[in-house]
Amino acid sequence: MASKFLLKKAKDGQFHFNLHAGNGEIILTSELYQGKDGALNGIESVRKNATREGAFETKEGSGGQPYFVLKATNGQVIGHSEKYANSASCAAGIQSVINNAPGATLVDES
Repeated sequence: MASKFLLKKAKDGQFHFNLHAGNGEIILTSELYQGKDGALNGIESVRKNATREGAFETKEGSGGQPYFVLKATNGQVIGHSEKYANSASCAAGIQSVINNAPGATLVDES
């Protein structure tokens, strides 16, 4: 199975997407967007920024669990990961986004 961006409409009418790796796992979740065009632009931003040096920032969640955010060139957060058990798993998640985002197909379920 190939990687894909899955675009959905939330119950409140906003849009969001998840980036799924080839194995079906969600590796990045977007922020909410007011309109569909904003979400589509967000997907393009993930594709462009995933391979940009310095685009990922590792953070620490509650309980000390690491996670990462992907930022656009203007510093705005485009998406975030789940919380990982350790930093090695978090680094592998970042690498998965780098590998999968540029060629991921778009599946529109909105």
